[in-house]
Amino acid sequence: MSRIAGALAVLLTGSLALEGAALAQSGHAGHGASVAQPAPAEAVGQRRILYYRNPMGLPDTSPAPKKDSMGMDYVPVYEGDVAAPPATAEPAPMSAGPRKILYYRNPMGLPDTSPVPKKDPMGMDYVAVYEGEEAGAGVVAISPEKVQKLGVRTELVGRRAMGRQVRAVGTVQVDERRLFVVAPKFEAWIEKLHVDTTGATVRRGQPLMEVYSPELVLAQQEYLVARRAGGSDGLAEASLQRLRNLDVPEEDIERLRRTGKASRTLVYRAAADGVVLEKAAVRGMRFMPGEPLYRIADLSQVWLIADVFEQDLGQVQLGHDAEAVVNALPGRIFSGTIGFVYPTLTAESRTGKVRIELANPEGLLKPNLYATVNLHNEVVREPAVVVPESALLDTGRRQVVLVETGEGRYEPREVKTGARADGYVQISAGLEEGERVVVRANFLIDSESNLRAALSGFGGGQHQHQ
Repeated sequence: MSRIAGALAVLLTGSLALEGAALAQSGHAGHGASVAQPAPAEAVGQRRILYYRNPMGLPDTSPAPKKDSMGMDYVPVYEGDVAAPPATAEPAPMSAGPRKILYYRNPMGLPDTSPVPKKDPMGMDYVAVYEGEEAGAGVVAISPEKVQKLGVRTELVGRRAMGRQVRAVGTVQVDERRLFVVAPKFEAWIEKLHVDTTGATVRRGQPLMEVYSPELVLAQQEYLVARRAGGSDGLAEASLQRLRNLDVPEEDIERLRRTGKASRTLVYRAAADGVVLEKAAVRGMRFMPGEPLYRIADLSQVWLIADVFEQDLGQVQLGHDAEAVVNALPGRIFSGTIGFVYPTLTAESRTGKVRIELANPEGLLKPNLYATVNLHNEVVREPAVVVPESALLDTGRRQVVLVETGEGRYEPREVKTGARADGYVQISAGLEEGERVVVRANFLIDSESNLRAALSGFGGGQHQHQ
């Protein structure tokens, strides 16, 4: 008889549980999917059922009886089975000061909610979600204490012009427009060298060498014969013009006219100021027409050829200012302008060459010196809406900023970005001047926002079953 009585008690308990579940479901259907319905608390002996947990130990609970994906019944959790104050048996939502608690979420960010306070397997308390915090996709509300703890800082969205410095490296080169080569137009022998060392500084008109040329001696004699003949001046003038065509200086031609004597040697002079970069002339050597004997460069102005990375070439414009610092001259800054952007790109280094013209009156800048360059550029001349770069959350596919919509409330907002310079990002769409954006701790808030969005997706389906 005792066994029969026990069985009847079990059947009675089961029927009461099913009846309670049916009543809970009918109440849910009558009032819509609302988390405000009370959690079932059925009399089983002298204890009440607080909620039902997943039979496999997963972090998933339900306020009403249900089955998991394998068809196993959820296990009831009775009053007294969990270490929680008596108030935990009350249904959600429950009042917490002026706000109502809607549900409790997993403290580790897992997609798990509970209608009553509980702990996770590690003993951490579930976090309460208050009324109003769930509204809006991704909107997150944070208490003032947590805002202070995270170190959240915001700034007003404003307008400003934007400039940018492009850093590059380069080498000092000779200004090609100030390079001269001494290559006589006649055949001759060098009898004396006046400038006989590489690196020597020469001035325009300074003697470089004395040469003997049978061709020049013959041209002088032809002129003298034509002048003595007393005939037409055309023949004499033709002889002088021949000397001019061979680059004989005008002062030597005037001496020939004045003295009436042909000179055996000719003094060849420098055609411009500069420094001797190369010297092929040797005393006693014979040279042929067009053979280079000296290479002279005027270094009063030089070029700095800078290698600018491919992604920065679009920011480089002609005429903009540049500053160069040479490793060999610490503490000295040389200023110049961008004179030319070369039309080709170096495939190996993915850099383009930019020519900067630098004045060098003291001659401190020497060819092939290594230099670091700062190129100044106005990226956005007219004031535009900008935010600090730290305010932008760039996922690669979209750009987001966190906009402060109220005290402790932050809304992720997708924006379209433009140029970047001076630590700021131009915003072409999505923000207005005067709004406040988060510039510090925004990654933490964004993680919280994504968590809320995830919980909203999981919780929506879960609440429909409650």
